[in-house]
Amino acid sequence: MELFRNPNIDFLGKKWYFLAFSLVFSVAGVVSMLFWHGIPLGIDFRGGTLVEVKFTHAPDDNAIRAAMDRASLQHARIQRFGAAANNEVLIDLSIQETSEQALDRGKTQIINALESNAPAGKLDLNNASSLTLANYLLDKDPLHAGTDANQRYTAQAQNIVNERDKVRGGALSSFDDLKGVVEPAVLASLPDGFFLSDFGVRNVSIVGPQVGQQLQTQAKLAVLYSLAGMLVYLAFRFEWIYGVAAVVTVFHDTLITVGAFSLMNKEISLTVIAAILTLIGYSNNDTIVVFDRIRENLKLMRREKLSDIVNRSINQTLSRTILTAGLTFLTVLALFLFGGEVLHGFSFALVIGILIGTYSSIAIAAPILVAYQDWRVGRGTRPVIGGGGTGKPSAGNGKGAKPGPGRGSDQVSKAGATR
Repeated sequence: MELFRNPNIDFLGKKWYFLAFSLVFSVAGVVSMLFWHGIPLGIDFRGGTLVEVKFTHAPDDNAIRAAMDRASLQHARIQRFGAAANNEVLIDLSIQETSEQALDRGKTQIINALESNAPAGKLDLNNASSLTLANYLLDKDPLHAGTDANQRYTAQAQNIVNERDKVRGGALSSFDDLKGVVEPAVLASLPDGFFLSDFGVRNVSIVGPQVGQQLQTQAKLAVLYSLAGMLVYLAFRFEWIYGVAAVVTVFHDTLITVGAFSLMNKEISLTVIAAILTLIGYSNNDTIVVFDRIRENLKLMRREKLSDIVNRSINQTLSRTILTAGLTFLTVLALFLFGGEVLHGFSFALVIGILIGTYSSIAIAAPILVAYQDWRVGRGTRPVIGGGGTGKPSAGNGKGAKPGPGRGSDQVSKAGATR
């Protein structure tokens, strides 16, 4: 299948446009990382306390932010979680302790911040534990239980918590939600000691600062090791300048992708690092396809200029590049649109990476080869780009074999185009 029949686009002639495009997005990302949002690290890397809150109605981000500010939690980060219909919010606190007290303190801070109009002397049923409920019922004794009072009220308290957390998703909207769940006398006694807030804290998790620093180091090493491995492999399979061009291209892709996260103020988590490593491999694979065609054409069209050979090679692989990248892009786009909040960062990195990686294989990697060759020729140095590191004279050096009978330039070009 071919999308293009014998395309003849002068990609190298547009290299300055490509350079301007790359500079704009690269500089914008760097400026954002240095002076605006910085690199928005997720809780995996910086440590902290993450509190998951379930609301009985659509949450108001501005109201939540105002409540956090009143509670002196100005540095708390607020983001939606899960499907919009679930009414769930993640609140990221800067508490970086790893003890049980940190878990309780984070939960208490969120509850106190959001319970702005709590009735005096009453407890919040949506954030009460089963033990608190059982103790209240034992003291109130609405069933006038005898010796088995502890067992009966513990069971009633557990029924309330199960209905709230497992059936209602973490928050009750009214006391009537408990009809048929507990005995009528128990239900009638609850409003005397409890009120219902419009939210419930579903989960609290923490990541210690030492773990976050360790994960940061490992993520950086993973990216550096992958780049070094590509450089060594391509230098061995092609020539060292191919490896340098590929590594510069992948660094360009990574910089723009991370810059996009900074510009959009999206957190970089462990799943985002996995996506970046994935796009490094994907971009490198596409670059190698173009490089391999260049190497083939160097053997077939030795007396043509390197820039013409590179242009010809890019055009010959254009259909394959668009088809592969297009299908992959549709897949990750579907993941981005329908994959949910948990995969949002991962899929966003892949969407940006697939687009930039495909573009850079054509607009960045190949021009680097030509620019380096032209630089060496300008210095009067023997070019190094040739047929797979054989050391023979290569394209653009003026030392190629002269065409013999029946091997004019048109025939050689045709051979290269149909290989």
